[in-house]
Amino acid sequence: MGNIGWVQLLIVLVIVVLLFGTKKLKGIGSDLGGAIKGFKKAVSEEDADFKQQQAKVEDKPQAEEQSAKTDSEVKEKH
Repeated sequence: MGNIGWVQLLIVLVIVVLLFGTKKLKGIGSDLGGAIKGFKKAVSEEDADFKQQQAKVEDKPQAEEQSAKTDSEVKEKH
């Protein structure tokens, strides 16, 4: 009962085409493709923003360490 063969899938495909028509299925397919494309774009932009923020956080301790060195150098000179 759990096995679905290619014949059953073909029958379901024919029924879907008869119910909705090829034009409507084409429209649904293009809408779905556009939604997936937009989702991928949003995910990649979020990933890029996250990497930028992570780089800033990693650079911040180094900048603080360098400023601490310059402060101690200024104190030694005076």
